Amino acid sequence: MLRKCISSLIVVACLFWNISLYNVHAASPLNSTSRIEGMLVVDVSNSMKSSDPKNISNEAMKMFIDMASFNGDKIGAIAYADEVMREKALVKIKSEQDKKDLKSFIDSVQKYMYTDLSTGVKEAVNVLDSSHEQGYYPLIVLLADGNNELDPKKSKTEKQAEKDLNQAVSAAKAKGYPIYTIGLNANGKLNKQVLTNIAKSTNGEFFEASSADKLPGILSEIFANHLKLKIVPINQIVGNGDFQDIKINVPNENVLEANISLMSNHPVEVKLVDPSGKELAIPSDQVLLSKSKTYSMVKLLKPVQGDWTLKVKGVAKDKIDINLVFNYDLQLKLDKLAKQSYKAGETVKIHSFFEDNGTPIADKSIYQSMKSTLYVKDLEQGKTEEVSLTADDQGFSGQFKLGNSSSYEVVVKAEDNSFFRETQPQKITVQNTAKTPVATKTTQPKEDTLLPWLYAVAGVILLILLALFAYKKLRKKQGFSGQIVVEVKDEDTGERSNPQYKPLKGFKGKFQLHQLLGLHPEFAETNQIIFKPHAGDSLLLINNSDCTIEKSGRAIDAKKGQQIKRNDRLRIVLKKVNKSIYIEYIS
Repeated sequence: MLRKCISSLIVVACLFWNISLYNVHAASPLNSTSRIEGMLVVDVSNSMKSSDPKNISNEAMKMFIDMASFNGDKIGAIAYADEVMREKALVKIKSEQDKKDLKSFIDSVQKYMYTDLSTGVKEAVNVLDSSHEQGYYPLIVLLADGNNELDPKKSKTEKQAEKDLNQAVSAAKAKGYPIYTIGLNANGKLNKQVLTNIAKSTNGEFFEASSADKLPGILSEIFANHLKLKIVPINQIVGNGDFQDIKINVPNENVLEANISLMSNHPVEVKLVDPSGKELAIPSDQVLLSKSKTYSMVKLLKPVQGDWTLKVKGVAKDKIDINLVFNYDLQLKLDKLAKQSYKAGETVKIHSFFEDNGTPIADKSIYQSMKSTLYVKDLEQGKTEEVSLTADDQGFSGQFKLGNSSSYEVVVKAEDNSFFRETQPQKITVQNTAKTPVATKTTQPKEDTLLPWLYAVAGVILLILLALFAYKKLRKKQGFSGQIVVEVKDEDTGERSNPQYKPLKGFKGKFQLHQLLGLHPEFAETNQIIFKPHAGDSLLLINNSDCTIEKSGRAIDAKKGQQIKRNDRLRIVLKKVNKSIYIEYIS
C-alpha cells in the first residue's frame, strides 16, 4: 500500500515539474547528425561451420567497422548460440585503435553447440536501450540461418523460443531499431521466412547470401542504406601485375569521408593521387588503410573536391571489385511555411536547404548537381502529387496549389548518385470556408495566481520526503521477488556450468552473491557483492569487492549502488580464480 502511495505522489510531483519546465524542453532542438549506433549480431553455433566455413562473416563485420566514421559512429558486437556467448558494448569510434579492438573481438569468437535466435536479438535491443544517444541512428545487423537448435538438457521449448523472438522483435519495432537480416544459405537450410519477417516487422531489409563471399558487399549496402548514402560502383578490374589507374570523383566539399573498398582473393597494393597531381602517403593523417583477408579499405578524410586517381596493383588474373561510399553530415531542412492555415485554392511556396552541423549551406554547385522533388500528400484521399523543384545557391524552391481537402502533408527529397536526403514532413491545414475559426484568447498568469501552484508543489515535495522516509524504514524488512539465473564459466577451458535458477523470495532485507553460489569457498570473494530490494521490483547491486562487474560488455561502478532491472544480465569477473559468473534477474 505504501509503495502505491509513494508511486502516486511521485507521478503527481513529476506532473508539476513537467508543467513548469515544458516550454524550456519544447524549445530545445535536436542535435541532428548522421552518426550510427550499429549492433552486429552473429550466430556462432556449430551450424554456421557449414554455412560459413571460411569465417567470411567475420570479414564482413570488420569491413562494416572500417566504413564507420571517426566522428563518433558507435559499433558493438554480440556473438550468440543458445545464449549470449561473447559481447562487446557499443564503442564510440574516435581512433584506429577503437576499430582494431572491435575487430580483434570479432576474430576471438569461437563456435558453440546450440542456437536460439531470440537471445541475440533480445540482447541487441537491451544494449541499444542502455546506450542510445539522441541524434544517432540505431540499427541491428543480424547474420544467421534463421534456424533454432535448442539444448535438450535445458527446459526451454521451441514455442518459448518463438515467443521470446517475437517479443524481442516487437521491442525493436516499438523503439525504432531496424533489423537488417542476412541469411547464409550455403548449405540450403536457410529459414528465409523467419529472417524476412524480422526485417519487415522492424523496417529493416532482408538479404540472402548463397555464399559467404557476398557478405562484404551486403554489409556495405546496409551501411549505405541506413545513412541514406549510395554505393558508387566502379568497374571491376582484373589484376595484371602492374598499377592500373581508377578515376574517383569527389563531387563537393561537403564529403566527410570517402570509403573505397577493394574486394579480391589476393592482397592488392594501392597508391593515391589528389586532384593537384600530388601523390599522398598511405597511411597518413589524411588517408587511412585497412587490410583483411578478403578486402582492403582506403578511407579519405575530408577529401578536396575534384578528380582523384587511385592506382591499384593486383595479382595477375585476380578479379578486383571496387566500390565507393561517401559519408556526409548533411541534413535536408524545409523552411517553415508562411502560414499555419491556408484556404482551398491558395498557392503554397516551398523552400528547402541543406544544413551542415546546424549551419545552412549556400553552395550552387551542390544544389544544382542534385534532383529535388516535392511530395504533396492529400491526407483525405491518400493521393500524392510530385512537383519538381528549382535549384539555386540557397537551396531548392517551388510552389503548388491546394485543392479542397482539409489537410495535406509535404516532404522534400533530394538525391544525386552518391547520397539522398529527405525533410521531416510538414502538415498543412486548409480552412473550412463555411466556418470561421474561433480565435482563442491567451492571458498571462498574474503573479497572485502563481502562489497556489508554489504552495501545492511545496506540499507535494514535503509529502514525498515523508513517504520516502517511511518507505526507507519499511524497506529494511522488505522481501524479494523473482529469481536469478546463475552460470559459472571457466575462462581457462571455456566450459560453462548448467544454468541454476535461484528463487529470491526466501531472502529479507539483503543477500550476498556468495549465498547464491552455495557459500562455496572457491567463490568467497563474492561475499562483498550485495543485493538489496529497490523500487519497481528491481534490485540494488552494491559491489564492495575487487571483482569487476560488466553490464552489456562494459564495466560498471557499483560501489555506491547500481539498479538491476528485470532481464538485466551481468558478468562478474573474479580476481582470485580464473572464472566468470553470469547472472540474469528474471521474473
